[in-house]
Amino acid sequence: MHTVSITQVQQIGTGVAIILFPLIFVFAFLAHPRLLKPRLLPPAEIIRRARGSKVLELGHSLVLLCTALLIAVAIYFMELLSHGAAAWAGFAGGLLAILGAILLAADKGALCLTMSALDHVSDDEFSAMMPGLLAIFNKKGWMVLLWGMLALPAGFALLALGLLQVSALPVWQSVLFLIGVLFVAVPDGLEIINLSASILMAMALIPYGIRLIAAAA
Repeated sequence: MHTVSITQVQQIGTGVAIILFPLIFVFAFLAHPRLLKPRLLPPAEIIRRARGSKVLELGHSLVLLCTALLIAVAIYFMELLSHGAAAWAGFAGGLLAILGAILLAADKGALCLTMSALDHVSDDEFSAMMPGLLAIFNKKGWMVLLWGMLALPAGFALLALGLLQVSALPVWQSVLFLIGVLFVAVPDGLEIINLSASILMAMALIPYGIRLIAAAA
């Protein structure tokens, strides 16, 4: 009888995480309205767009859960690059990516899950809450810490450069991964760019995730 080791389980789990996280990003950005009419949105429009949009709320909830996958992937690439010429890129990139993933989870909790709760208040009550919501979405007070989620694409960009340096992935996959992470964090209203970046990441990482799973089988 074939016995599955913990190492195999870890490798399969990592492969699944590498496959799933870009697919979740693709779904989440597809859920945004007016993809083909990109323009920067002020906070008031972001708030109104989020109200009552069940598909968008689902996408945001999945991204919140996806942060656990992002941390697992960051740790895997960090360990993969822990020896050799790209060790410092792996170390710094992994730390930044993990920090960014934690703050991304905070962002989705503060700015997205809370909005779903407000679906259950009347329009008049919602309008009365708008000054407070604007303060939240303008990242007043300690909400300013949410800007730290930009460490996520910065960290993964360093990891992608490290993977490119040591040829851990074919060059085309590393390049697509790098381009994807650099453009996945553009501001609200330009989700067509985020979506395109997520598709590039999926193209780069899904074949690698499949190889990891196959090698562990």
